[in-house]
Amino acid sequence: MKIVVLNGSPAGKNSVTLQTVNYMQALNPGHEFEVLHVGQQIRSMEKNFGPCKESLESADLILFAYPVYTFLVPAQLHRFIELIKENGVKLAGKYATQLSTSKHFYDSTAHRFIADNCADLGLRYIRVLSADMDDILKEKGQKQAADFFDFILWSMENGVTAPIPPKTDAFVPVKATLPVSPAAKTAAGEVVVVADLPADDEILTSMIVRLEQRLSRKVRVVNIAEFPFSGGCLGCFHCASTGKCVYKDGFDDFLRREIQAADATVFAYKIKDHSMGSRFKKYDDRQFCNGHRTVTMGKPVGYLVDGPLSEEENLRVLMSARAEVGGNFLAGVASSEMDPDGEIDRLAETLDFALAHGYQPPADFYGVGGMKIFRDLIYQMQGLMRADHKFYKAHGFYKDYPQKHKGTILAMYLVGGLMKNKKLTKKIGKQMTEFMVMPYQKAIEKAKAKKK
Repeated sequence: MKIVVLNGSPAGKNSVTLQTVNYMQALNPGHEFEVLHVGQQIRSMEKNFGPCKESLESADLILFAYPVYTFLVPAQLHRFIELIKENGVKLAGKYATQLSTSKHFYDSTAHRFIADNCADLGLRYIRVLSADMDDILKEKGQKQAADFFDFILWSMENGVTAPIPPKTDAFVPVKATLPVSPAAKTAAGEVVVVADLPADDEILTSMIVRLEQRLSRKVRVVNIAEFPFSGGCLGCFHCASTGKCVYKDGFDDFLRREIQAADATVFAYKIKDHSMGSRFKKYDDRQFCNGHRTVTMGKPVGYLVDGPLSEEENLRVLMSARAEVGGNFLAGVASSEMDPDGEIDRLAETLDFALAHGYQPPADFYGVGGMKIFRDLIYQMQGLMRADHKFYKAHGFYKDYPQKHKGTILAMYLVGGLMKNKKLTKKIGKQMTEFMVMPYQKAIEKAKAKKK
């Protein structure tokens, strides 16, 4: 069997992810492995995609192998998928699977992105192996890699594939209209719109103009299509240690000066390949010049999306999770699907309210779970990620790690001991829940007194 490996890591042969592929190859010498270093050689592939097309069309199995970058695959692999579609590569009926390495921070959204694009290409998709970065160094991880390859062979022999999402009718976007009476720019503060706008765009441009006229504060548009990126994130972790990117294109200064200095951010893009497109993904990845530091905490965000957003569950999760992890209130998402005028107006009103009142609700599972993964990672790797560790320490992210709530732990031991006493439990009965809500009732009474 011929296996074409799409190595999405910019580290090329030195990719940690690729070592798991190499381990599987060592155990299965009877199969041919051809590695395309997509993450490292994407620019040359853009110039001449012919050899890649030949390799892909000769494959029995296509293996997407990549580290997870910012909720998805690296921008370079994202671009490679665009090139597959642009060059009309014939892959229908072939098998495909994926291998990711990460600390399991939203690897699920990256996996769904690949699965959705496999469906677009008519590939017969086999479920993923989601590995930790150092799994292959451990006996358990080695067994999982070996078992995964056996699972691939079994799946291909028996025609077992994951479900393919249903295709929908062609999408027709709705253009936003200009409001009759634009809002006066009376409120303090600035909202920046970060957009990926091609020169001939009409739909997204109309949405941005309506938002700009509906907001009661200054709006500035930054078109990332005009920024001269030197390349995608290299995953070198230089920024996590020093706070500076190794590229000399000035993006980190541009990001902090032109975008992150604003009071709120609205992202505007057109859905492409179940995501925001490779250029916006490049922007996302390069934001890692801030390392794992949530430097815009407390600032509201919103989205303007051109495309059938209701069909893109994974993309909706990604936008919500991104806001939650960053400590940003998601003021709303307006799409060109049905009622862009109404959705844009609601987004503008909500942004105005959030900015006027400093509104910041508590994080949900997306934010709490995601941040705890980062917290644990930074605490353990503080010697390398010095800038990240300093930021986390200054903002109190370590207050509950390692767990230090000794009073709570002791109280729970006490309650647990009482609950073991059946006679006492029976005597207390419903009073247990009354005891549980007593602290809350005290807080409510204090609020009432304060109001008076």
